[in-house]
Amino acid sequence: MRPKITFFFLTCMFLLLVFGLLNLELMQGKKNRELSKKNCIRLLPQSGCRGRILDREGEEIIGSKLSYNVMILPQEISSLDQTITSVAGILGKNPQNLMGLYRKDYAAPSMPVAIAKNVEIMKAIAIEQAKLDTPGVVVQAEPVRGYPYEKLACHVIGYVNEIDRWRLTKLEDYGYKTKDIVGFGGVEEKYDYYLRQEEGGLSVEVDHRGKIVRVLGFRPPHNGKDVELTMDLKIQKIVEASLADKKGAIVMMDPFTGEIIAMASSPRFEPSAFVDKTPAVANFFNSTSAPLINRAISGAYPAGSVFKVIVATAALETKKINTGTTFNCTGGIRVGRAEFLCWNTHHEQNLMGAITHSCNTFFYRTGLLVGAQPLHDYAIKFGFSHLTGFDLPYEISGFIPSPLWRKLNKFKSWFDGDTANLSIGQGDVLVTPIQMARMMAVFANQGHLVTPYISKEIDGKDISAFMRRIAPIGIKKSTIQIVRQGLRNVVADPEGTGNVLSTLSVSVAGKTGTAQAPPGQPHAWFVGFFPFEQPKYVICCLLEHGGSGYYSCLVVKQIIDSMIKEGLI
Repeated sequence: MRPKITFFFLTCMFLLLVFGLLNLELMQGKKNRELSKKNCIRLLPQSGCRGRILDREGEEIIGSKLSYNVMILPQEISSLDQTITSVAGILGKNPQNLMGLYRKDYAAPSMPVAIAKNVEIMKAIAIEQAKLDTPGVVVQAEPVRGYPYEKLACHVIGYVNEIDRWRLTKLEDYGYKTKDIVGFGGVEEKYDYYLRQEEGGLSVEVDHRGKIVRVLGFRPPHNGKDVELTMDLKIQKIVEASLADKKGAIVMMDPFTGEIIAMASSPRFEPSAFVDKTPAVANFFNSTSAPLINRAISGAYPAGSVFKVIVATAALETKKINTGTTFNCTGGIRVGRAEFLCWNTHHEQNLMGAITHSCNTFFYRTGLLVGAQPLHDYAIKFGFSHLTGFDLPYEISGFIPSPLWRKLNKFKSWFDGDTANLSIGQGDVLVTPIQMARMMAVFANQGHLVTPYISKEIDGKDISAFMRRIAPIGIKKSTIQIVRQGLRNVVADPEGTGNVLSTLSVSVAGKTGTAQAPPGQPHAWFVGFFPFEQPKYVICCLLEHGGSGYYSCLVVKQIIDSMIKEGLI
């Protein structure tokens, strides 16, 4: 009986082995062959250069530089500890940290492991010279973003960093993968698809020990495409030097096309810190001054007295006032139970004088005549409370309040005091510097609303025709001319609020603004254009908590004076 049981057991075992072999060969054979093939093939990647970012004249703003990485070839070293210690001594690093990086990134004996990135060139040379003592250690050159002008135009350009999970989820279908370097903010993010390089590399066959047997193929890397901007590098340098360490933003634009000539935001940040992985990166995100925010398009502020330009236009268009209408300024007016003050006592004022002297009393009374809803509607006509259509990411729309909005969202009534506040750009009014520049362009080009843009060419192909959008605003020429002359008087009149700009050799027109922003100092505005007769530039300067509009005028004066000296006007 026992031999029969043994025979039956052995027969079952044999049949199981046979069925297992048949399963491996017939059912799983194809899958196993593919796995075997993948196991003996290794890809050694080689990177191309990310596309350059150029100014309107083709000058390089951002390019690439060579970064030197120290790599270990696991299959060629005899003692890992000795090799790590030797390399750490040359680099001046802790051996335990390098060992941790090695163990973290180790994949296979044939795959090189980076233990130090972005090494100084002199240390890279020292590693190469020590090859006899440290076999299996190589220095690999890798192109990374280079910033010849350091912080210049950092908010326009953006920065590059390792792809995050949110972007990977959205872009995986477009060929993006984990640990790819992608753009964040500005041009780097907007045109990442064109700027990013295409990786190449070697395909090699390895044996079961991971040793390279032969090269199977080579695909050369391809560099990213260049992006040319409408920005003028010379003017951008002047603008940023004039803004210096003041918190705020400056936008300079062609009033007829919408091309952005210069755009600056302060405080700035160092894009190179993201490439070099320095501790400063954490400070950018944690700082209360928010250096990563482009205040020119993402900062919303009360408009202050610059909004009086809208009030004047609405009043003329609705025929509530004319150039002969006057109001007596005694230092303020009473609306309901509240006293609304003017910053000075201007006495009898007509429209020209009120724009020139920025008389609050005149505009309180004018705004009450026009009414809140028409004021809101004319602000919308000038592009406020909507995105301008600017071609870089993270623009915000700002906000212009109305009686209907107040009723639907706050369940409150609108009072005359709210209209008085709106008439001088206060209350719930929020605008961005780029919106202010766009509004002023209407008076510079005499009646057209332009769409701001900064992208000119991609890979040598002109795309500005797709960006340029110009539409008549629907304001009478006579109204434009009246307000335009008032803007000129702000600078030309000895008592104008922007008279400090009158000493320049080029004629300037514009409007100052001092926007209340408690508990700190008010925001300082100047928005204007020059030369007055044949405008070439619109400029908007905002100084966050900078005091009165006079201080923005000083910055604009410095910019224009520098442009004159360099022959840029």
